[in-house]
Amino acid sequence: MRRITITVIILTLGIFLLRAEITRIDPPNWWAGFNNNELQLMVYGEGISGLKPVVEYEGVVIHSVTRPQSNNYLFVNLVIADDVEPGTFSIYFKDGEKTIDVHQYELKQRTENSAYRESFDNSDVLYLLFPDRFANGDPSNDSVEGLTDKDDRDDPFGRHGGDIQGILDNLDYLQELGITAIWTTPLLEDNQPSASYHHYATTDYYRVDPRFGTNQEYKQMVNECHRRGMKVIMDMIPNHCGSAHPWMADLPFDDWINGGTTYIQTNYRIATTNDPYVSAVDANLNFNGWFVREMPDLNQNNPFMLTYLKQFAIWWLEYTGLDGIRVDTYPYNDPWKAAEWTFAIRNEFPGLNIVGECWQHSPAEVAYWQSGTLNYNGYDSGLPALMDFAMHDAVSVAFNENVQGWDRGVGQLWNTLAQDYFYADPYNLVTLLENHDTQRFSTQVGNDVEKYKLAYTFLLTTRGIPQIYYGGEIMMGGDKAKGDGDIRREMPGGWADHQRSVFDPVQRTATENEIFNHIALLIRFRKENPVMQTGSLLHFIPENNVYTYFRIDNEKRVMVILNNSPEEQNLGLSRFSEAINGHVSGKDVFTNNIYNLTGNLTVKGKTALVLELQ
Repeated sequence: MRRITITVIILTLGIFLLRAEITRIDPPNWWAGFNNNELQLMVYGEGISGLKPVVEYEGVVIHSVTRPQSNNYLFVNLVIADDVEPGTFSIYFKDGEKTIDVHQYELKQRTENSAYRESFDNSDVLYLLFPDRFANGDPSNDSVEGLTDKDDRDDPFGRHGGDIQGILDNLDYLQELGITAIWTTPLLEDNQPSASYHHYATTDYYRVDPRFGTNQEYKQMVNECHRRGMKVIMDMIPNHCGSAHPWMADLPFDDWINGGTTYIQTNYRIATTNDPYVSAVDANLNFNGWFVREMPDLNQNNPFMLTYLKQFAIWWLEYTGLDGIRVDTYPYNDPWKAAEWTFAIRNEFPGLNIVGECWQHSPAEVAYWQSGTLNYNGYDSGLPALMDFAMHDAVSVAFNENVQGWDRGVGQLWNTLAQDYFYADPYNLVTLLENHDTQRFSTQVGNDVEKYKLAYTFLLTTRGIPQIYYGGEIMMGGDKAKGDGDIRREMPGGWADHQRSVFDPVQRTATENEIFNHIALLIRFRKENPVMQTGSLLHFIPENNVYTYFRIDNEKRVMVILNNSPEEQNLGLSRFSEAINGHVSGKDVFTNNIYNLTGNLTVKGKTALVLELQ
């Protein structure tokens, strides 16, 4: 009888030890030398809430331990001394005096000058790359055991197999185009059962999805881009996670997710943020509703969640050496808590540029979100940069219109720029013709080459930071009316079974090469001439659907003429005398032809001139 009792005690103890095993700690490591000396560890393991964590390492002290509603979590709050020595230390998890589990935790030294790295700015041309559809460099990871959604290239919403290796394999192509910064849509794990290819439903904030590669391969990609003089921008999503995230089956706090596990649809009314008359019910539904059923809304008003989100962003910046962040669906977050998130990142990386997706349609609405804007309610998002959706809207229709009027045709470009006074820094707006959520610009202009080239001439010569969507440089097709999968087509040549490769100029069509060469020439001109990056903009009200503007600095003047009319136009140049400023000729960057600027100037229909004044 005694032996049976002892056996039962041993078995019971074994079960307890098994349940108390620590299976995960986020963040997986940290660094010495941050301005904020506090670190929150989210510790997970079955039945661990009753354990007491102990650290015996000089310069690291446990400040507090929080035991949330779920008994499978501990939040361990550490204070790290300024003079702590980097190294690996043990975290003991004890039941009374008995050690139940031990976890080794590494505190690394920050990379030298990490805080003051060079970030993206208006000297750059961004390339928005959709990894699953760009190039498949490693077919062995197309489907991965343990991740539900498998390779299915016949499905426009399925996974097609593009990956990090595919990006690495084609960096020469991007350099040939002249790209200086790559923004990839998210690469973190998205273990949704279907349509996971877009990766905006994160299920692990510290792991690159194995179908793209590994954390180390991502870091290798960043390093290789840096070696080539290119920057990398990471797409981050503090607003929502994926419904397949493991914590959805075991929330640490009841309020970890807005609505808990109950789906509440957002009303998508971003204007509730800057509406001075907004009702609480409308604002609440925008900020606290779920983006879609598969994307639960993270509650940044839970302080542990907010800290978790701050730390994951800082972790990736330090781990990889990234050059910037693009923030998805920024206005759907609690605006004040989102600002805390942004400022926490900039506290550790003061020079970092962060661009927010604030998808509103007028300059006044968009400008509300740029840091430094004097808003009526004192709100400051902390975002240095914004996606210029007001300009996107104008460009989307401008080159299809041959209508007289200061606000029609290319007059829409002038009219939108004329409202730049709303912005704290209009030169730090990311300008775009298209992205992964919009209609393909080729479809918007009916595959008209002249219209397309006019629009890209504007994009690459106006103020701001131009962004090209992958395939835009070859006028790649796609129709959003057929679903988002169609505007995210495979890049021809990115898969072994493709019949041709647009990465090779010999295999591109004549039209594709015409577009590619046009854009590459403009990018090169922009890179070689600082006036096109930071020079002041002086423009003139369009007449006869012709828009004329100048970029000016102390060294140079460039005159841009966009004739959006199908007819040849004869411009009287005396109207532009304040900008021409005594120069008598201009050399066109496309043809090297010299144009006399002392009389009239004839411009062919649907063409552009970019003149270096002499």
